[in-house]
Amino acid sequence: MDEAQKPAGNKAQSLSGPDQKQIDYVYENRRYVGRRETVGYVIWDMAQSYNINNYGGRFITSILQVDMTYQQIINFFSTIWDIINDIFTAAIIEKTRTRWGKFKPYLVVLMGPGTLGNCIFWLLPFFFIGSDPKSLSKAAAFFALGFLRDFEGTFRGISRGGLLATITPHPVDRTRLITQANFWSGFLGEKLPEQLMTVFIDLIDNRVWKAKDGNISGLFTRLFSGMGIATAIVSGTASFWFCFITRERVMQSIQAPTIRQSIKSITNNRPILLLTLSKIINSLSIGGAKEDYFIDVLHFASMTMVAGIPGAFMHPIGYALIPWFRKRWSTMFLYIGNYLVSTMSILPVFLVGAIGGAKNGLYKRKIPMLIAYALQEMLFMLLYGLGEVIENDIQNEAMDYCEWRNGYRTEAMTSVARGLAIKLGGILTGTINLQIKKWARYDQTTYVRGLEQSDKTKFYLFAACTVMPLIAQAASITPMFFYNLKEKERENMYAELLDRRQKAANTVTGGDLEAIERLAKEQMEIGDRRG
Repeated sequence: MDEAQKPAGNKAQSLSGPDQKQIDYVYENRRYVGRRETVGYVIWDMAQSYNINNYGGRFITSILQVDMTYQQIINFFSTIWDIINDIFTAAIIEKTRTRWGKFKPYLVVLMGPGTLGNCIFWLLPFFFIGSDPKSLSKAAAFFALGFLRDFEGTFRGISRGGLLATITPHPVDRTRLITQANFWSGFLGEKLPEQLMTVFIDLIDNRVWKAKDGNISGLFTRLFSGMGIATAIVSGTASFWFCFITRERVMQSIQAPTIRQSIKSITNNRPILLLTLSKIINSLSIGGAKEDYFIDVLHFASMTMVAGIPGAFMHPIGYALIPWFRKRWSTMFLYIGNYLVSTMSILPVFLVGAIGGAKNGLYKRKIPMLIAYALQEMLFMLLYGLGEVIENDIQNEAMDYCEWRNGYRTEAMTSVARGLAIKLGGILTGTINLQIKKWARYDQTTYVRGLEQSDKTKFYLFAACTVMPLIAQAASITPMFFYNLKEKERENMYAELLDRRQKAANTVTGGDLEAIERLAKEQMEIGDRRG
């Protein structure tokens, strides 16, 4: 390691420092998670994307047809509720100590209600057949269901992130799990429902698949509802199985941290603060969904799938290159470089599509845009695996940093603090995005009536999913230039953590109550000793 890369004395390091044997242990290929649980984790990871949620916005706007002004109002109040809900939920989870663990109980118990709520969401159009977009009863039902789904979804969302950080105490084992999950879930078809959905939408949109009664709107409704319910049940069942069989192996502090200590663990955790700031800036991106462009302009919802075929061959190559990348560059360099290249790869697509202007531009033509998107997708997929692994590694390292520095873990409160900041930005951008869509004269009813949007609206939909978000996305990487957990400090952190966890496990297993009480006190004093 170069001298320039060595940290200039961090006061959070232990006074004596770890010996070489402890550091070597950090890089050992140790496996705490067995084969069945690894398979379950891959399936669980796949289940998180086994849905048609990318078409959720279109479902609300064009199928359920909730007026966009109502959507702005609902989004505002839903986000306020979500913020309040997050804080109380995090406090409850942070205090949880059960024989199952800290996060597993919520994932197992709430999986059923969560799946039921998802099914009801996709069934909403059948309760309001023929209703006007400005129907107050429809908007109220949509808001009430969202209120309940957010309540249980917050418990599961926070617990899902916490479980990943506690399923194994070893960084190499965790990286192995993340890499295998991302590779195999993509290979086994986590995006299959979304891909099928694009084909079905194209068949209906281009009048290949026709309704017997000629009712296109009804056919779209049955498609969205059927696919939404089917994926919700499959995803929920697969997730329940893994959450039931898995174990939390990172021991929580015996005494739950107080609210003050939880807040302190965030303010003195530089990696978390930098990640949060990066996500806040990214949440300020103004733009739209590329699905709107593919469907309303190109009438080619399958563009994502067809353009992604060349990229599918780059996907396994990208995962195979991860060890090569990791040996040569630091985590910070890989995170920044990967994000910038992946984000800016969409710019040439916009430049190609803009040739000819808004009225006669190439953005309206399938073949030129298919080629442009296919080339962009090849580069994106080559780096996709690296980006997924590095981002998960950084998030989990930041949580381990909290335990190392403070003596306790606050996965729930840390996750909520990061999420709240992002949601506050989301209130603004969500409202602005819908308002710009209205200014662009987007008609919610043309799609199900087989009509066309105006040229101005079409060009807006194209720009909104390509060039508009780039400024905020590129700026969001700036905080990560100050990421402080370099290689040497990372080695020291994990060597000390692994040793400390082993001693704590031995103390608890021994059953000496006085020793356990001393351990609890020591855990809470670590942060004070380190300032």
